[in-house]
Amino acid sequence: MRLVLIRHGDAHAGFHGPIAGPRGCAGLTPLGRVQAEALRDHLARSRRVEADVLLASILPRAIETATIIGPGLGMEVGNHDCDLCEVHTGEADGMDWAEYNAQHGSFDMEAEPDRPFAPGGESWNGFHGRVRRTLDRLAEEHADQTVVAVCHAGVIMASMRLLLGILDPKISAHLRPSNTGLTEWEHHQGAWTLRSYNEAVHLRNLSGRMVAQAAADAPSPS
Repeated sequence: MRLVLIRHGDAHAGFHGPIAGPRGCAGLTPLGRVQAEALRDHLARSRRVEADVLLASILPRAIETATIIGPGLGMEVGNHDCDLCEVHTGEADGMDWAEYNAQHGSFDMEAEPDRPFAPGGESWNGFHGRVRRTLDRLAEEHADQTVVAVCHAGVIMASMRLLLGILDPKISAHLRPSNTGLTEWEHHQGAWTLRSYNEAVHLRNLSGRMVAQAAADAPSPS
C-alpha cells in the first residue's frame, strides 16, 4: 500500500479563538483554499498520485481541503474517518482557549503524556496509540492500493515518530508539516518505508497576487 498523508490548507484553527474540534472548526481561510486549489492543479497536471481512495478526517478544514483537491485526483471523498483527526479535544471542543486555560490550566502534553486534553478527550499517548492503530488498519484494508488521506499536522508528525521510532521528544527534531504538504509512506510485507516528507512544490508557484487576493477576500473584522 502507498499512503499519502496531506495536511489540510491554512485554517481558522490555532491557539487563539475557539478550540477547533468538530464543532469549533470553521474550515479553511481564503489562503487555505488557494493552497488547496494549487495542490489540485498540481496533482491534475503532474499525475503525481494515481489514487484508489480519497479519505478525510471529520473536521471541516480537512473535508473542505479534500473536496477541493478531489478533482485533481479524479475522484470524490470516499469516507470521513474520525481516526484521521487531530487530538480529540472532548468537552473542550468549541471552547475559547482563554476559557480552556481558566478551567483546565495550560499544560505540555509531551511532559504529561497520560493527561487527557479535557474530559472525554485524548492524552498524548492515547493519540499516538490511535494513530498507530489507524496506520495498521489502513494498511490491512487497502493492501495493494494507493490511499490519499487528508488529515492534520499532528497525525503526520505522529506517523513520523511512530514509524521511525523517534517517540522521545527530548531527542527528536521538531517537525512542521506545511499546509497541503504531502508525506508518502509505503507498506510492504509488514514494513513501512518513508518515500517522501512534506512535498510542497505546488506552493512555490503561488504568486504574491494570489496570496494578496486571498487576503482581500477574507471578511473584515466586525
